[in-house]
Formats: sequence, structure tokens, C-alpha cells
Amino acid sequence: MVKTDTFRGKDYLTILDYSKEEIETLLDVALDLKRRYALGEPHRLLSDKSLFMIFYNSSLRTRNSFEAGMTQLGGHAHFLDTDKIYAPAMEGDEKAYSTERVSDVARVLSRMGDGIAIRCYGDPVGWNYGKANKMLENFAYWSDTPILNMEDDVYHPCQGLADVLTVKEKFGGFDDVKFVMSWAYSPSVHKPLAVPQSAIIAATKMGMDTVLAHPKGMELDDKIIKECEVMAEENDSSFDIQYDMEEAFEGADVVYPKAWTCKEYIPPFNDKVELEKSQKVFDKNKHWICDEEMMEIAGPNAKYMHCLPADRGFEVSNSVIDGPQSVVFDQAENRLHGQKAVMALTMR
Repeated sequence: MVKTDTFRGKDYLTILDYSKEEIETLLDVALDLKRRYALGEPHRLLSDKSLFMIFYNSSLRTRNSFEAGMTQLGGHAHFLDTDKIYAPAMEGDEKAYSTERVSDVARVLSRMGDGIAIRCYGDPVGWNYGKANKMLENFAYWSDTPILNMEDDVYHPCQGLADVLTVKEKFGGFDDVKFVMSWAYSPSVHKPLAVPQSAIIAATKMGMDTVLAHPKGMELDDKIIKECEVMAEENDSSFDIQYDMEEAFEGADVVYPKAWTCKEYIPPFNDKVELEKSQKVFDKNKHWICDEEMMEIAGPNAKYMHCLPADRGFEVSNSVIDGPQSVVFDQAENRLHGQKAVMALTMR
């Protein structure tokens, strides 16, 4: 089913805010725009429109896919580095002459352009889980134009959309596809939860048989786990949590091994940030790596996915990420096409 009447002006904060039919429409539009891009056909659907992009964190794929996407759609993307502007801040976090209240920034920018995209997680919010997400929600409250989430500390809906777009291309659909989102070791514990949480949200919403695999102690947000259980039941598919990487990989169609930090050592789950305790949990599980042996367990037809950047030699071996089962660069390209679909439908 193609939805046409629910997108204009709608925020894109989490895939949970969108119905399955709306996500299917986004995927259809993304594929159409991808075909036009491949053929060199102009598709200036957002001619003369502007997107303001506020980055609290560094970016390669996100910034460039949004900037290139707006150019291809006939508009312009403004890159706003929070070190070069009065950084938007919530009440209580303001600093004189260096920040500006979110409510003011949202109302100013929404009068000058057609959308505001924001990336914020980790250090800029003191690793206080959910604080960045609340800031984006506050932007959405005050803005008259769509707010697009370029990754906060809870959700990364742009990556989730690219993930399911890639699965659709490789398997033709989602029925009976076993999708394994797995934790993997990294020497860095500064890894937000947004990617794995959005991956399992997108997978269960579209009806894949989804497995979340991680060592004990690396649990994701309980609220999101419950949402995934409900969506799996609605789709008559499955959602399971496993604590053994090899067991999870057996018979997988898609494996997606990636590090995320231990939420039990960051607020509000903990009184203070104690990432050094996360490091101890990480170091006990260095064997959680996606190498050729793990891909053999998954099988010759399994696809290896990763949002990038990948920690080579830790999360994944070179032979896997550069090998024939890897689809990470298709997946990265699909960030462009998925986000163009979001912008074309919400900012028109």
C-alpha cells in the first residue's frame, strides 16, 4: 500500500512514529529516486528549498548524504557547526553568549527554511541517555517545519531506513528473512545505542524474523525491546534475544555486528557516567568479532551489514568487510536515497 496523505510537514524522529505502510512508501520513493539518480534524470522535487543541518557530532555519511541529497532534489543544505553558532540548548543548560534556547532557534530557522535536521548524542549531552532525544522533541514542538533526526542518543531512523532498504534490495522483501543485530567488540566504549535500537525497530516493523544478540550486561532500552515484541507479534514474525554470537548467526540471512556501550553505566540508569566500567565488560568479550568463521556459520548466502565506520580488526575482519558477502557500501549509499525520500515527502 502506498500512502500519500500523511507526510507533508511530518517530523522524522523515529521509525516508531511511522506506520508500516508509511515506511513501505518511503522505500518505494527511495527506490524510484535511486533509479532516477542512476539514469541521470533530474528530480528537483525540492527546488529552492532549504534544510538547516545542526551537528553536535562529527559525520561523514550523514552530512554528505543530506547535502548531496538536497542538491540533487534542487534545494540547498546549510551546515551549522555548533562551535560556530550559538549552540541550541535546553532551559537549564544555557550559557550566556555561547548558547541559544532551542525554542528560539527552532522558531527562527523554521521561518527561514523548510526543514531542520539535527545530530546529537554522547559527549554534548554528557552521555545522559535520552537527553538529546528530548531536545529533538523540543525542536519539533517549537518548529513549524519538519525536524529530521540525523541520530540522537535513542534513535537513528535514517540509518534504520537505509538498513531495510538494503534488505529489500538484496532479498526482494522481508518475509522469512532472519535479521541478526549483534553486539561486537570495540576498544572504544563511546558507542551510542541509537543504531542497534533503530535496526531492530525497523526490522520488526517490516516483519523480519529478528534476533538481538549480545553478551549479558549489554542490554538495550527495555521500552524499545517491548515495542519490538509488539511489532513482531503484529507481523506474525519473531523477535528473540540471544547471548551467544555463534548461535545467533546460525541460518542468518543478514548479520549486523556492531559495538554499543553498556547503558547501565550512564545516566539515568546510573547516578553518573562510568564508562570505565563499560570497558571491563567490553574487554571480557573480545571474541565477539565477525570473521570468516562466523560468516561460515551464517552460511554462504548471508549478507554482512554495518552502518560504518567499522572498527576493523575488532568488530570485523578485513576479509569479511571487504569480502563478497559484505553489502556495507550499498548500505552506505542507501543513506542518500532513503533520506532523499524522507525529505521529498516531508518537506514538499
